[in-house]
Amino acid sequence: MFNTAMDMMAKTTRPDRKADILLAAERLFAQHGYHAVTIRQIADEAGVPLALVSYYYGQKHELFKAIFDHWRPTVDERLSLLEQARQAQAPGDMLRLVVEALVLPVMLLRASVEGEYYAQLVARELFYRTPEAVTVLANHFDPMAHAFIDGLHEACPGSSREQAAWAYQFAIGALLHHIIDDRVERLSFSKNRAVSPDACTMLIDFIRAGIAAVLAQPQTSQPRPRTT
Repeated sequence: MFNTAMDMMAKTTRPDRKADILLAAERLFAQHGYHAVTIRQIADEAGVPLALVSYYYGQKHELFKAIFDHWRPTVDERLSLLEQARQAQAPGDMLRLVVEALVLPVMLLRASVEGEYYAQLVARELFYRTPEAVTVLANHFDPMAHAFIDGLHEACPGSSREQAAWAYQFAIGALLHHIIDDRVERLSFSKNRAVSPDACTMLIDFIRAGIAAVLAQPQTSQPRPRTT
């Protein structure tokens, strides 16, 4: 009887209710963290009956996982860009392209209306590593991390893979901190915006230079001109 009632409820609600629930969960988890959010709060945020959340997504940890499943194409995009970067002829060119593949899709996601909360959620959970999030994050991001570490190792001849793993770790730290910390707006007296396109270029340059400094010193085939 319960299942029949739920089926009727689902049929009489708008077809976008399932998406509303996912977006509400994404927003609340990003703002408050996994443990601080209840299913009831998610239902209220989405404007749906409480039982409908469980009907569509099951328990809270299953809803959490569904968010990452929904955004899986963004991981595939970064891996595709990484593969293109590995076709570069010069190691220096390859290093910059690897860093761009790592950073640019995330920055574009952070600046978009659709992906803003997901980018913040990923950054938050990677920082705080709640037990419920560890398995989900490992399944979604560890294979990608290994691929990028291999790419950095390949782009910096003479370095060890262990060193490349450290470089990846430091690069992710800079990227995640930028995503979740908007103090730069206050510290620059409102001259800078956290989602500024200039920040993306600077962050890529910053990470690339740092990796080059601690691993190898690859030279680009076409050095970027200096400005005075």
